[in-house]
Amino acid sequence: MITVRRAGPLDARPMANLLNEIITEGGTTALTTPVSPRDLRDWMQSDTNVSAWHIAEDEAGDVLGFQLIKPEAYLPDEAVDIATFAKVGRVKMGIGSKLFEKTKEAARQLGYRWINANIRADNSGGLAYYQSRGFEDYAMKRGVILDSGEAVDKVLKRYDL
Repeated sequence: MITVRRAGPLDARPMANLLNEIITEGGTTALTTPVSPRDLRDWMQSDTNVSAWHIAEDEAGDVLGFQLIKPEAYLPDEAVDIATFAKVGRVKMGIGSKLFEKTKEAARQLGYRWINANIRADNSGGLAYYQSRGFEDYAMKRGVILDSGEAVDKVLKRYDL
């Protein structure tokens, strides 16, 4: 059974561990350098009135994934950006579906009108996930340079609340 709840500062360590596994595997996130629990705590606390973080856990309390929404400078005030991270080897188990239900609710409560997903064009799993949630393509960013120096294309998808 998967439960979803708001994430808090005490969740930063297991969330960082999960995210670092994804970063190490490569190819699905724009992040290319490991993050620390302090990094995640700082990110969570920097936009508390305009962002929302949710965590998915199993019965034992092990973190299976997390999802966040936060404003980005390139988006209008009515929109918020989304990021989703599922434990390596645990995708397609309903984690993302359960997280997205809570995230949609939080986005509405925060007054947003639509959610933006900014996905690497080579991330077929991420593209399929957001498509299956009802996100629609609306733009493409070509040659985005990651921290590692690698250039990737990004697909922008929109979900109207």
